[in-house]
Amino acid sequence: MSLPRPPRAVVFDLDGTLIDSEALVRDAYFAACANFGIAMSDAQFLELVGMHRDANNVSLRKFYGDDFPVDDFREAARGHIGDRAAPLKPGALELMDALRRMAAPIGLATSSYRPWVERHFTAHQLHPRFAAIVSREDVVNGKPDPEPYVRASYALGANTKDVLVLEDSHAGVRSAHDAGCMVVMIPDLLQPDEEMRAKARLAASLHDVVALLTRT
Repeated sequence: MSLPRPPRAVVFDLDGTLIDSEALVRDAYFAACANFGIAMSDAQFLELVGMHRDANNVSLRKFYGDDFPVDDFREAARGHIGDRAAPLKPGALELMDALRRMAAPIGLATSSYRPWVERHFTAHQLHPRFAAIVSREDVVNGKPDPEPYVRASYALGANTKDVLVLEDSHAGVRSAHDAGCMVVMIPDLLQPDEEMRAKARLAASLHDVVALLTRT
């Protein structure tokens, strides 16, 4: 695996890429379902992965009916998570250290909202490492629209074609690819299909991205 050109900047997705949060969120959603007397399959949960809240609200109402109380459901899921923070993905610190040595600025583009970002950036002391953060509040159109990665690239002062994006979800890969970025998919809960293989290079972990950058 190689990249077409050395990246001038790198943008991380948050959930499932930088932090190991997808399983935590899945458990919270399943617990909330129990509170509401409904069931959610793994396939249904995977439809939600990588998408922004408004899109997920549409999916939840598709699953459970137009009158499903999505706000109450989300509040129940948040209550299950409490004040916990997800751990960093293996290799995250090593990769960020390598990018600092390369003088490549780091950004974040996420479908999550600022409070969730702030919780994890504070817990893992990430603020000094990141030159730009693009959350759901910062864009009109969330992933899979390219806007989040266009905005993050602009904030880092780089052309999208010179930006490497690290993603775990299909929606995120589509967003980054359509923005014109170089994309590496590190699968978490969602596995790559033929579309993903065509739009992104694949890596098993962030450790592999370190190795990729050192030989690009």
